[in-house]
Parts: sequence; structure tokens; C-alpha cells
Amino acid sequence: MPKLSIIIVNYKTPALLDECIASLEKTIRDTSYEIIVVDSESDGEAQKMLAERFPSARCISFTENTGFGKAVNAGIRAAQGNYFLILNTDIVATDYAVDELVRFLTSHADAGMAGPKLYGIKNTYQQSAFRFPSPITIVYRRTPLGKLPWAKKHLAQFTYADKKLEDSLDPQRVDWLMGAALLVSRQATERVGLMDERFFMYFEDVDWARRFWENGYAVAYVPKSRMYHMHGKSSQRFGILDMLLNRMARVHIASGLKYFIKYRFRTIYHA
Repeated sequence: MPKLSIIIVNYKTPALLDECIASLEKTIRDTSYEIIVVDSESDGEAQKMLAERFPSARCISFTENTGFGKAVNAGIRAAQGNYFLILNTDIVATDYAVDELVRFLTSHADAGMAGPKLYGIKNTYQQSAFRFPSPITIVYRRTPLGKLPWAKKHLAQFTYADKKLEDSLDPQRVDWLMGAALLVSRQATERVGLMDERFFMYFEDVDWARRFWENGYAVAYVPKSRMYHMHGKSSQRFGILDMLLNRMARVHIASGLKYFIKYRFRTIYHA
């Protein structure tokens, strides 16, 4: 039985999926693993690529666009490992990055979720760990109000400017981690539950981390594990006009509203 189940959510990006899996095969040294691809709104391209390039990978296909949380949950239900590594297709792993995350969770019984340090395309640090947001956080991030002095102070708290995560070499407890690359334990997941599928996209990672904390499991940022996240910022293109002109921005705001209603607009911090 594999120790680790790697669950990769694919949405019409077979080339990125190929690069992601190839990086895993080259960089995982000490951990037995299986790969499960969840192909959302499948057009057959991912299955064809997997059959040719990675025949040992399993593929779960959906004809509809499932949303991120439902796809992750399908992968977890099919997984055999004691740990679940959830990845976007635009993640590229570096040497021992996955092994490092597994070692951390294996040796820290109080932690149920861990994530790597992320870098962008140009080798620039990418923020992936945050404090839990309040409604005003979204306003400041989405509008020019974020440039005001008190807003900058609020956003600095949100992004852990006080912990200097970019320069940190040691693991740090954080409120939540970006869902592009997450490792969770089976034991913790069985207690916490799966992702909330009411979030079609965005905030499912915030909500899940909050539930981990509520169930007694810490969430940790592990900077010795390094991965590249080759994503663009399509959801932040139009500034104050985002909610009118950018569909993904509207989805983000709608998910944020669901999140705040779920928790009755209460914001708490654990780390």
C-alpha cells in the first residue's frame, strides 16, 4: 500500500499535468506513492496523455466542471495512502519537496495539514500562507482602498509580514494555506471531514484549514519544501471593476460571502 496518495485536479491543462507528474517522478526520493488525477469536464486529452506517459496513474473523469472541492473529495475517496497530497496541475516540485512535507506531518502528530514554500515563474517568492480574512480584507484586496495606510497595515497582518515567511527556514504555524499544494493526513481528514463542496472555487482551502484548527489539528507552512506554482492572476485584472468585468473575481467574492455567512462573520486567528 502506498504511503502517499497524490491527488491532482486537472481542468483542460494536459500539458501542465504532464509537467507536474514528471516533476514528481523526478523529485520524490523516499516516499512510496500513487497518483490519482481527477479530470474535471473531461475532453479525453488528459486520459490520452496519461496512458502514453504515466500508465500507472489512475484517472477519475467527470463530464461536468465539478469545481475544486468536489474533485479533491473524489480523489480522497479513491485514495489508498495514509497521507493525501493535493496539487493543482500548475505545480512543479523540486528535489525532496514532497518527502519533506511527508516527514513533517509524520513527525508532528499535532499537525494535520502542511504546505510548501511556493515560487512563481520568475523564481519570485509567492505568498501561500495567510491569517484568516475578515470581510474588510476582501475589500482592501479588491479595491484601491488597499493603498490607504491603515489598509496596508491590515493586509500586512493578513500576509504574516510579522513572521517574515519569505526568509523563514523553520516550519511556522499559520491559519490557512493556499490550496494549490496541500498535504493532509488521512487520520486528520477522517476527523475533520472532506472539503465543503458548496464552495465551487475559492475559499474551500480557507474553510478546510479553519475546520482543521477547530478539530485540534495545526496547519503548518514548511519552507524546506519548495515548489513552483506557474499560475497567472486572472482573477485580479480590472481593479475596482473586477466584480463587474471579471467572472473569476465575482466567483471569488461569492465564495467569500458564503464563507463569512457560514462562520457568522466571526474572524479568529490561531497562529
